[in-house]
Amino acid sequence: MGQALTRWRQLSGVQKKQLVLLGVALPVTGGLIRMLGFKRTSALFERLGGQRSLHAATPQDLHDAEALAQLANIAGRRGPVQATCLRQAVLLQAWLRHRGLDAQLRIGVQKTAGAVDAHAWVELEGVPLAQPNLSHRPFPQ
Repeated sequence: MGQALTRWRQLSGVQKKQLVLLGVALPVTGGLIRMLGFKRTSALFERLGGQRSLHAATPQDLHDAEALAQLANIAGRRGPVQATCLRQAVLLQAWLRHRGLDAQLRIGVQKTAGAVDAHAWVELEGVPLAQPNLSHRPFPQ
């Protein structure tokens, strides 16, 4: 608990707010996916985000998106309810699109020791966010 508190104190005020919001929104996102399904939940988030024109990400946008994706990973692991990568990716994509960024949700698989492992993540300008060791191959769009 001591390390977690130390890391919490190191976050900026904005990051603390984002982490709390993610911790609340991830279980809601999971509930929506279970009730409505993936496609309907994604469509709902698109409508709630408003009609924004998407623009290319600046280097600062990429930096901020990476930091937000890392916070989503933390909230997914440490929040009140553990959130799957799909829940995290759906919420992160919606958040970035609300900011006017053309974030793309990717779903991919890899085969390890005969077992198939699926994974979801978000890419911005072709860069996978908060995925340092990504070995999954995305499905074609």
